[in-house]
Amino acid sequence: MSTYYLLSLGCPKNEVDAESMAVLLREAGYRGTDIIEDADILIVNTCGFLEAAVAEAIDAILDMAAYKENTDGRARFLIVCGCMSQRYKAEILTSMPEVDAVLGTAQYGDIAETVKRLERGEDLRGLLPGRPGSLAHLREDRIPSNGRQSYAYLKIAEGCSNACTYCKIPSLRGGLHSRRLDSIIREAGHLVSLGKKELILIAQDTTRYGSDLSEDITLAKLIRQLVSQLEDIEQIRIMYAYADAITDQLIETMASNEQVCKYLDLPIQHASNKILKRMRRHESAELIADRIKLLRQAMPDIILRSTVMLGFPGETEEDFQLLLNFIEEIQFDRLGSFVFSAEDGTPAAGMSDQVDPEIAADRYQRLMQAQEKISLAKNRQRIGDEVMLRLDDVDDGGILFRARSYGEAPDIDPIIHLASTRPDLTVGSWCQARIVDAEAFDLWGVTLDECTE
Repeated sequence: MSTYYLLSLGCPKNEVDAESMAVLLREAGYRGTDIIEDADILIVNTCGFLEAAVAEAIDAILDMAAYKENTDGRARFLIVCGCMSQRYKAEILTSMPEVDAVLGTAQYGDIAETVKRLERGEDLRGLLPGRPGSLAHLREDRIPSNGRQSYAYLKIAEGCSNACTYCKIPSLRGGLHSRRLDSIIREAGHLVSLGKKELILIAQDTTRYGSDLSEDITLAKLIRQLVSQLEDIEQIRIMYAYADAITDQLIETMASNEQVCKYLDLPIQHASNKILKRMRRHESAELIADRIKLLRQAMPDIILRSTVMLGFPGETEEDFQLLLNFIEEIQFDRLGSFVFSAEDGTPAAGMSDQVDPEIAADRYQRLMQAQEKISLAKNRQRIGDEVMLRLDDVDDGGILFRARSYGEAPDIDPIIHLASTRPDLTVGSWCQARIVDAEAFDLWGVTLDECTE
C-alpha cells in the first residue's frame, strides 16, 4: 500500500479541501502518514492569496523536493495543488522540475486518479489546471485533522463574486458557489457524531451564502436548520462576514439562538469612503457603523473581530486618520491589520498612486498601537468575570490549559490560560472559570466548581 504525506498551507478553507482529498486518497487504497520520510507520494496544498503566502509555498515545495532527491527517502512523486497552482500553474512546472503534477482549485477531486496515473508512469507535466470553481471534491464524511479538538470548520461555499480590486480570490477560486443546504446539514451531523461540538462556518463571504441558489436560502436559514436538526451542536461560530450582507434576519437569528456564539468576524478593510470605493467594497463607513450598532443592540455581549488594510493606493494621511478615528470610536474587541500588497493581475496593482511602503508600515504600527490599548482595556474589563470555557489543549509546560470562551475563535484570538483546581478535567471539557488577569493578547483564569464533558 502506497503512503502519502499531505501538507496544507494557508487558511481553514484550504484545510477543509485537504481533509476532503485525504478521504478520496484513503478510498482509493492509499494510506496517510505524518512522517514525511515514510511517504511515497508528497502533496502540498498551497495558498496563493498574497505574495508572502506564495513564498511560503515555494519554500515548502522545495523542502519536499529534497525528499525525492534524498536516497534515504522513499518519495517517488510530488504533487502541488491549491491556490498557488491555480495562480502560477505554468511557472511551477517550468521552474520546479521536481514537481510531477499540478492541480488547480477545481481539481481537488482528481487527486486519487492523478496519483494512479503517475504510478502507471504517465507524464502529467504537460497538463495545466483549467478554470477555477468547484464544490465537487468536498466530502460530507471527511475527518478533521485537528485531532481531539472539539471544534471543526464547516465550509459552506466556495469562491467569491465581490470582485474587490485588491483581491485574487475570484481568479483563484471562481465566483460564489454555495453548497446545497442538505449537504451542509449532513456533514454537520457527521462532524457532531465525531465529537465536534463547535462548528465554525467558513467561506470567502459567509454572509452571502445561498444568494446564488435561491432567494429563500440564506445564512440565517442555514443556522436555523443546523440548530433545529442537530440537537448536539453546542456552538455555531460565523467567520468572514461582510457588513452590507448582515441582514436584520441574520441578527435576529444570532440573538435568539443560544447555540450561536455572540461573536462575529467582520473584516471591514477600511473606514474612508473614498478608499472603500476604490477597493470596490459594497459598504460605506456609515453602513458599517450602523450594522455594528444593530449587532450590539441585539447582543450587548457580542465580541467583534475585524481586519483592516493599510497603504491601499491613494490612501492619504487624512484617509488613515478617518480609519484610526473609526477604530477608536467603534472599539473592536479584536483587530488584525496588514499592509497592502500589489498582487499581479488585480486592478489595484495597476493604480498609479501607490503608497510608499515606509509610510504604509508606519501607519500599520500606529494603528496597531492604538488597537493594543483598546484590546488591553477590553480584556481588563473581563477580570472578575465568570465564564464557561472550553478546554482546547494543554500549554507547552503541561501546567495550564489553553481555553476559549464564546468570544475566542481558534488560532486567531487571545488564549485564555487556565489554572485548574480540579484533578478530573480533560481536554474537551467545559468548565466554569473566573478571569483573574489580562494582557492585550492573553488572558488568565482559574477554574470554579461547575464543569461538564
